[in-house]
Amino acid sequence: MNKSMSISQKYLFLFKFLRFPRQIGSVTPSSKTLAKKMVSAISWDKVRHVVELGAGTGVITHFIHEAVDSSGKVFVFEKDPTLRHSLKEQFPEYSFFVDATQLDVNLRSMGVEEIDCVISGLPFANFSQQLRDGIIEQVFQTLKPGGLFVAFQYSLQMKKHLEQHFKIVHIYYVIANFPPAFVYVCQKNEEIYQ
Repeated sequence: MNKSMSISQKYLFLFKFLRFPRQIGSVTPSSKTLAKKMVSAISWDKVRHVVELGAGTGVITHFIHEAVDSSGKVFVFEKDPTLRHSLKEQFPEYSFFVDATQLDVNLRSMGVEEIDCVISGLPFANFSQQLRDGIIEQVFQTLKPGGLFVAFQYSLQMKKHLEQHFKIVHIYYVIANFPPAFVYVCQKNEEIYQ
């Protein structure tokens, strides 16, 4: 990613935040440090199918692209049409979708029943309880047993909610991000959910 592209992406992100603050969640894209921390939490040699939720300008997508095996399938969900179009141009080999609440339907349409990991940049704290529950349920249903859900948030507000669905393996605090963020590394564990 060259420097001029990075600056234009920051302006685009700020513009989108000002127009849709509940969807975007931050005034600036995620830092490379945050993206690296999220991607490094995954054993990529075991990943065949990965989903990214709320890809934004593609900071995390770039690190996924570097980490995933060439035979791996990447499914990207981004609601904003401008950001999604930009991502499609950068990653034409990936499959793109709009609505994370339709995660299972979209994956099945691609012939995929289970995924190895889900990486999320969605601002869950900005969502209604119903929307939050719906997306978390979709993530849980589509992850394979033992699959990982890696998400960042700007507070620990989601910790209790995530513990109801997943085993929280680790929480990292990434100070080199604006604002500083918490990275949740969660594992699907059927026993917790029953």
